[in-house]
Amino acid sequence: MNVETILRSFERMSVLLLIFMLVLTVLTSIIELGWLLIVDLMSPPLLLLEVDEILDIFGMFLLVLIGIELIDTLHAYLNEKEVHLEVVLSVGLIAVARKVILIDIKKTEPTTLLGIAAIILALSFAYLLVKKGRCGWLLFSQNSKGKSIE
Repeated sequence: MNVETILRSFERMSVLLLIFMLVLTVLTSIIELGWLLIVDLMSPPLLLLEVDEILDIFGMFLLVLIGIELIDTLHAYLNEKEVHLEVVLSVGLIAVARKVILIDIKKTEPTTLLGIAAIILALSFAYLLVKKGRCGWLLFSQNSKGKSIE
């Protein structure tokens, strides 16, 4: 066995271990989300949710989505040996959306809100570029050797 084979095996086992841990995390998060929903619905007033309870549920729901997207990213890396930038950017957008949903605007500094807005714009613009690039709409879709980037 050479060093390259050992490193590839180590990398594969590491990614499989990460996927397994993420699956466990997402599974326990789904169970916790279900429990949270049941407890909130069964507490007085019955079958009604307060605004803070709804925000907690939405935040937990988005965490589960982030976990699922991360599993998808690792799975694609394991099978194709490449990271799908589109999925990574969508995870970032979901994470920022979660932050926006949970943020207390009254207690947050205006500069922090501007920073979050800048992050949203940057991630959205990057996502747009990646999507357009996959469809062949970019003006500069070839590298310096004339080969397609895709």
